[in-house]
Amino acid sequence: MKKKELQIMAVALAAAGMLLPSCKGKDGQQQGQQAPELAVLTVGESNADLETGFPCTLQGENDVEIRPQISGFLTKVYVEEGQYVNKGQIMFQIDEVSLKAAVDAAQAAVAVAQANVNTAQTNANNNKILLDKNIISAPAYQTSVDALNAAKAQLNQANANLVSARKNLSYSSVTAPESGYVGTVDYKEGTLVSPQTLLTILSKNGQIQALFSFTEKEILDMTDNGSKSIASAIAAMPPVTLLLANGERYGQQGKIVSISGVINPTTGAAQVKAIFPNPDGMLRSGNTGQVLIPSIRPNALQIPQSATYEIQDMKFVYVLGDSSKVHATPITVAEQSDGQTYIVTSGLNQGDVVVVEGVGVNVQDGMVIKPKTGGAQSAAAAAPRQ
Repeated sequence: MKKKELQIMAVALAAAGMLLPSCKGKDGQQQGQQAPELAVLTVGESNADLETGFPCTLQGENDVEIRPQISGFLTKVYVEEGQYVNKGQIMFQIDEVSLKAAVDAAQAAVAVAQANVNTAQTNANNNKILLDKNIISAPAYQTSVDALNAAKAQLNQANANLVSARKNLSYSSVTAPESGYVGTVDYKEGTLVSPQTLLTILSKNGQIQALFSFTEKEILDMTDNGSKSIASAIAAMPPVTLLLANGERYGQQGKIVSISGVINPTTGAAQVKAIFPNPDGMLRSGNTGQVLIPSIRPNALQIPQSATYEIQDMKFVYVLGDSSKVHATPITVAEQSDGQTYIVTSGLNQGDVVVVEGVGVNVQDGMVIKPKTGGAQSAAAAAPRQ
């Protein structure tokens, strides 16, 4: 149904409401019924301080996957879920018995290789003396030199194996590469683990990242249809607020730091990242909330949401006219709202007086009321805060 047809239907319904009281007789309010005293508000222009909320997920500044670099059985788990650990602190211990044995074997192999080098060196030195006295041939001497080089190569290989064995032994202690908070710990002592095993995730939460999305339209609006760069648009954006999952506001303000240069063709949105300080570690990876971005709309006509009612998706207010009689008036409002007030874009003018009490309950089109002076502010303050 077209918008104009909806408006006609709405006005017709409102007009039908005017006929109801007339069924009771002419001037039904005056027949034993006193005009109700209701709060009203004079509409004026003011700067509207608004906040737009964007659902977000929180992620640590650096979430590190903790995996062992060797295979073996866990002999000790030193950490618990949610625990804060310092860089270099031992988190898990893998069985060392076979690893220590490998180190001992590698050290023995080095000793054997070193002895072979010493023997080969002695033979090569003796053959050099014999060669100088023409007692042996040059090929015979070269054979001893080749044996020495082979012995040295074996020694190098043995030393490399020893370094590897010692390194593997050091890997038996899984330490924290960064300071942060320990995530889920699913593996207990006695479990066989390997380099493919994810032991836990260590979240560095000194700063927390809030990830959310801007639509293509929102990006075009903030860049004035591409007339300025995204970088300059980000630099001009005000500090943002984090609304936690329990409805409370986080005590530290954040800053938008990046907007993805690629728009997802499926969602039509680009990822946005805001950074919030997290000195006490209260925020954790995986938390959810809303990023609230403030904006100011100058010279806006604002009315409490409690002053409106809806018919067929159209919003109406009761405007106070002559003889204190109210008239149902259709209005249009801006999409952006703070959850408590509306910004009126058409239907009202500065200086109009609207009813802000009893709307949608006991106020009817054409009703005569007694305006309550000084009650507008209290009525607006009583509106539920989202």
